[in-house]
Amino acid sequence: MRGTPLRRRHGWLNNNNAVGDFSKAQRCGAKTRKGTPCQCPAMKNGRCRLHGGLSTGPKTEAGIERIRQAVTKHGFYTKAAVLQRQQARLEWKQLQQIIRNVRKIRLTRSS
Repeated sequence: MRGTPLRRRHGWLNNNNAVGDFSKAQRCGAKTRKGTPCQCPAMKNGRCRLHGGLSTGPKTEAGIERIRQAVTKHGFYTKAAVLQRQQARLEWKQLQQIIRNVRKIRLTRSS
């Protein structure tokens, strides 16, 4: 094999690129971490398999709700949780007021 010139690669390319010379395939061009353009062959969307682009996100209400539930870590600040704590605080204050009233009544009856 030594001493023979290297042949150019021909044939089917990965990721739906056109048949032919690998070196003539369209390039991705996305910015790499080094700051240079990516030289991988591009797919139909114009980017390589590594830089395929960000997800466009869910479109349906069910998909949006599923993503929202997936990223909720604890739910402490959800509207329902905040409303529940406000209601509990209000009930606690009312209970404290009832206890104060009962104590006043007992003090007036015992004297």
